[in-house]
Amino acid sequence: MSHLQFTRDTRIELAALLRIGKNQNQCAKALGMHRSSISREIELNQGSDGVYRGGAAHRTHLARKKQAKEKEVKITGALRSHVIRKLKQCWSPEQIAGRLKKEKGTTVLCHETIYQFVYHERPDLIKYLRRQKNKYRKKRGSGARKAFNKALKTRSINDRPPEVVTKERFGDWEDDTIIGKEKVQRILTAVERKSGFGRGDKLDVVTAEIVQHKTVARFKKLPRKARRTLTRDNGTEFGDYDHDLEAAVGIEVYRANAYHSWERGVDENWNGLLRQYFPKGSAFATVTQGDVDRAVRSLNDRPRKRLDYATPREVFTHCCNTD
Repeated sequence: MSHLQFTRDTRIELAALLRIGKNQNQCAKALGMHRSSISREIELNQGSDGVYRGGAAHRTHLARKKQAKEKEVKITGALRSHVIRKLKQCWSPEQIAGRLKKEKGTTVLCHETIYQFVYHERPDLIKYLRRQKNKYRKKRGSGARKAFNKALKTRSINDRPPEVVTKERFGDWEDDTIIGKEKVQRILTAVERKSGFGRGDKLDVVTAEIVQHKTVARFKKLPRKARRTLTRDNGTEFGDYDHDLEAAVGIEVYRANAYHSWERGVDENWNGLLRQYFPKGSAFATVTQGDVDRAVRSLNDRPRKRLDYATPREVFTHCCNTD
């Protein structure tokens, strides 16, 4: 758990947990982190009034990180005059820095330093920059490129083995979450397609890291024959951890097509049954893992017509114990 890093989302979730009265041990468990990480985060990034606020904490973290990385390079004297003169001739910071390196045979200053000099010390020179913005922004990948890179990390349901569809093979799963009234609190569900045997985890807050941790913990407890494939949708709660999950538990992860809920019909149906215990619009704040376990146990011990009135638990146990 200690390898998880704080992000803006996890800081906001930590603040939410603290607001509802959770102690540091409970926050650590909910976020999948060690208590020492929670304690250190609060101490470093809480407000001057001692209150931890997620957004403000993240800004404090970024400011500290930026300050730590800033180089003590000052543009003074003749160098300062040279930079100003070239900027007024409409040279870009890259051109100024590059030309100086060519003439001196070594790096004198980098273009980032020139940008910082302009924005923080001489904002009157911004008008000479080709891109006259309030601050310099590093180039980042386009949305299309990010989507393409994410697609490379996932398997499409269209590539799933055909025997998964028939429900005759054991060890093929589907998962999803059901949402409480608070939106941030959910129940993570997973159902084995052949037996209809389900699992459930209460999530006080939802991040891709927490869902990944819970999923790995659940599947690692199953026999190897019970973890062949897992089909899920493209929700942000699943992040892009498919390859990590495959490596951790030896299960092939497939993503359903967008807006094709019927491609995960087994889990959708099971979630509908679970809603008997946790109706739509109900608050999950008072729901505990024990409540979820009792509901899941009841569903797994309920006879099913498609199983010739055997229970999902009976079928699952039988499949686990036979070749």
